[in-house]
Amino acid sequence: MPALNRRTLLAAGLATAAVPTVAACGGNSSGSTDAPLQFILSGDANQGGGYATMAEKYQEETGVVVEIVDVPYDDLQTKVRNAAQANDLPAIGRMPSVDPVWLDRTVDLADIAAEVKPIEGMYAADEDGKIPALPSDLTAVGMFLNKDLWDEAGVEYPTSFDDNVWTWDEFLESARTVREATGIRFSLTMDRSSHRLSSFLYQNGSEGLALTDDLSEYVANDGTAGALERFIAMNDDEVMPRSVWLTEEDPNAMFKTGQIAAYYSGSWQIADFVENIADFEWISVPMPAQPDQATNFGAAAQIVVFEGTGQEEQALDFVRWLYSPENYAEISRIAGFLPATEGVEVSYDARQEDFDLYNAAIAGSPAFVGQIKERDLALQVSGTAAPLSGDPLRDETVKAISGDISAEEVVENALAQLNESLA
Repeated sequence: MPALNRRTLLAAGLATAAVPTVAACGGNSSGSTDAPLQFILSGDANQGGGYATMAEKYQEETGVVVEIVDVPYDDLQTKVRNAAQANDLPAIGRMPSVDPVWLDRTVDLADIAAEVKPIEGMYAADEDGKIPALPSDLTAVGMFLNKDLWDEAGVEYPTSFDDNVWTWDEFLESARTVREATGIRFSLTMDRSSHRLSSFLYQNGSEGLALTDDLSEYVANDGTAGALERFIAMNDDEVMPRSVWLTEEDPNAMFKTGQIAAYYSGSWQIADFVENIADFEWISVPMPAQPDQATNFGAAAQIVVFEGTGQEEQALDFVRWLYSPENYAEISRIAGFLPATEGVEVSYDARQEDFDLYNAAIAGSPAFVGQIKERDLALQVSGTAAPLSGDPLRDETVKAISGDISAEEVVENALAQLNESLA
């Protein structure tokens, strides 16, 4: 098993052009050290804007231009894979995971990791000690309520982990009361994502689909099928709209209509809601625990520096600058990030209490949640697993919501696909 380094992290991102571009990766691989540093990522207005702001600051301080190449999330992996095969990689990437297609084209970030102290378990070293990627920031699952609706219905809710956190049974009964009292359409909506679904499983007696200690197999405990059955049954067009998981209707947009009592999503929504919800008050609350209080957390993305551009040293300088405590706190504030480095205090412009609640949820989660992330990262940097074309847990759960397979078959099929990727 590859050794896990407990030190630091990195960071990086720059940018100059805040306007998203669909230009191809690379273009700076001619070896010219004077060309702009291309930094490819996929981010919303807050995240992309945060990197653009830091790129402008970097240019003011150093004269070095960082060009942000902001592409749609669904295109990011394919674009960088194609760039690797064409020997036309950008200088820096903020990638959703470490891809075996370009793993051997990354620069070792161990020295930077030693300086910036990433949170334990959020990065990993390969068997040679190389650290190919560092976490850009943390992300965690959480729940938002339409506060106006709950207040109108006169239904109480917990606001901190010091309160008696509700069970799923208690939450669903409270949300039903709100729905019926206010005449809205649904009690809850949840992002169509295995990241969100895994958190629900953790709260209902399952440890999800997890790698074993030796990274040789994915397994699930006895509680997983039962927890999935509970989630599948909630998709009944009353508690939850089936359209989100079956036809990819946008749950974020649905929540903003004011017709949903609660939204199961994550920390990345805070900055968006601050900017874009003006018609009602919303609030972050602890997620239900039945029996376990748990969130699903991890690195939102991985920062990598690519080899072969002729700009490796300039890219490393930028990454090191970005992850200095002052600059990292600044981008975390601007972009609404949970910091992925130790000892960085962020004073957010708004909703400090929401970010504090997420950090409390992470601190209070069972140890196995962090261990799952460590193993996932260790597998990625080992380069021994084939890329997955989809999301097995999410995709098989969609089939079950459609009525085509059972919860037991979801577990069986998803494990089979995950384990095939290890072969």
